[in-house]
Amino acid sequence: MKEIYEMLKILIFVYFVLFGSSVFAKEIPVIVISAGKNPQSYSSVGSQVAIIDSDKISQSSGSTLIDVLDNEVQGLNIFRLGGKGTNTGIQMRGLPKRYSTVYIDGVKMYDPSASDNSFYSEGIFKDSIDRIEILKGSQSSLYGNSAVGGTINIFTKKGKLGKHQNAIVRASQNNTKDIFYSFDGADEKHNYYVGLNYYATDGISAMNNDNENDPYENNSLTVNYGYKISENNIIENSLKFKDSYLKYDEPTDGRDDTKNSSDNIEANYSLKFINTNDKFKNTFGYSKAASSRMVTDWEGRENTYEGFKNMLTYLGEYNFNLDNKIIYGADLEFFKAKYPTDPGANKTTDEEIHSQYIDYQFRPFENIYATIGGRNDKHTTAGDEQSYRFTGAYDLGGNSKIRSSYGTGFLFPALYESGEYGWTNQDGDKINAEKTTSFDIGYETYFENLDIEFNITYFDIVVEDPIMGSNITDFQDNVIGVENKSRGIELATKWTNKNKLNIGFNYTFTDSYSGMDCDKPEKDKWGHTSCRDSNNDGIGNVDNAMVRVPVHAISSKINYQINQDLNSTLLLTYRGQTRDYGGSDVSFIDQLIDEYFLADLTSSYKINESYKLDFSIKNVFDKFYENAFLYSGTPRTISIGLNKKF
Repeated sequence: MKEIYEMLKILIFVYFVLFGSSVFAKEIPVIVISAGKNPQSYSSVGSQVAIIDSDKISQSSGSTLIDVLDNEVQGLNIFRLGGKGTNTGIQMRGLPKRYSTVYIDGVKMYDPSASDNSFYSEGIFKDSIDRIEILKGSQSSLYGNSAVGGTINIFTKKGKLGKHQNAIVRASQNNTKDIFYSFDGADEKHNYYVGLNYYATDGISAMNNDNENDPYENNSLTVNYGYKISENNIIENSLKFKDSYLKYDEPTDGRDDTKNSSDNIEANYSLKFINTNDKFKNTFGYSKAASSRMVTDWEGRENTYEGFKNMLTYLGEYNFNLDNKIIYGADLEFFKAKYPTDPGANKTTDEEIHSQYIDYQFRPFENIYATIGGRNDKHTTAGDEQSYRFTGAYDLGGNSKIRSSYGTGFLFPALYESGEYGWTNQDGDKINAEKTTSFDIGYETYFENLDIEFNITYFDIVVEDPIMGSNITDFQDNVIGVENKSRGIELATKWTNKNKLNIGFNYTFTDSYSGMDCDKPEKDKWGHTSCRDSNNDGIGNVDNAMVRVPVHAISSKINYQINQDLNSTLLLTYRGQTRDYGGSDVSFIDQLIDEYFLADLTSSYKINESYKLDFSIKNVFDKFYENAFLYSGTPRTISIGLNKKF
């Protein structure tokens, strides 16, 4: 393993030396928003950004955000605890999902009543999404709490000039029905968009120890409305609503699964006032969110978990000139959790976070773009945390650049982690935030004579004093002196042959290390807990890796445009061996999950300007696999869909 790691480092160096000063294709003016919370040229961004536009979203197989991310983005590890609607994790840079944030239309999404404060992304459907930007690496100086592995920014659709309607009907095995309808429009003053989703399936068995299917139903609504008050003043409104129901399997073998269910309601509303005045741009925002989960366990007991969030935000921008600007802002975040039926938790818990940040984006030299930023977050119980970041991009000409970023971050304890001790550990001390440092360096280019895009990144992240969660012990505490680590290499290439044949190849090597819950703890001379490295090479030890993170992950997407109306795609995916927690049936001993290889085939046929037919086969060879211990992977599934535009 050590030799592989050294070889990959040499590969990065070779590409820098051989191709760093070559002449490449003319620059394509790509604009990104998430990297600096303002529109900027992709060539000036020092962080790694992946962009999924509306065309890729509509062409992607599947119905959900997770399907799109799994097919289109390198370096994301996605696991699902069973079929559609079950708990899904998006892991970035080899870290658990709670170390990444999700924003929809600029509003942070999470459930304060969840055990780790993370966001349940499995219920977001793709058809109302216009664009996705995935920003990797530590972004806490801009995005605050938990933006350590990265940030996923989702932009939903807005009304376009005129009036439009769109309808999609998809059907697949297990009595799966997916129906979508939207209408939108715009004129000089107004724009509006309304999208409705209905999804229902008999599902599959989440666990491998029974054959009982787990049905799932989801009703979703997305509404956007904008009004142009004047040339310099705009109001934007956004509403998201979701009502879902899931029958799920009991993870302990031998228990009755017929009563297990989760009935969920989520609602999010946001209001923005945007003022532009010469070199200034000011955005004032208010958002409100509420969620309720009624969970019925295997004995028929019902527990309700409720989360509430209110945010006041201000984002300012001042442009000194085309190459120098300053971004600044403040957030007031109020969040509350209620556990009215849980006898082991406080009935109501609430906290606040007060934040201020500043980010300076400048161009010190002709071909160099840089940012420097800092942030202060005050948690009303866990205390103050400061974070900062530096980024740089060296434009080599054309579509080629070297980029790098370094930043610090943090993760405050979740409300549910207070438990019966009320924000203290078993000794009565305050639980502090986890602290992180992150570094990455990357190179990307386009070889015009070969029609090849190339992108390679090295990353290194350290998490200090992680919080040991309730899934391990009956209390919460910082594990002082312990470090969780993740480092690795992400490589992506794409070859295009006259826009008819595209062959993409992605490889991610992740050397992650969990010092928090490793199998063989010991103490060093300072009394700090660590893990023995059984391979004695400091790298690639699956036994001590972060949970459900493969050391090796490979994917290849082959797309062929047969003619102007018929398009087909073959997606090949390999996931290496991973570690996972074991439950009570195996005496809580960690388990190793086998590697697997999958093939998916999709095709779309444009019947005419109004109708398009989609067809897909997931898991063509019907391979059995797990990406979480004892939880079923998706079997072979055939789907067909019809898209009608009015």
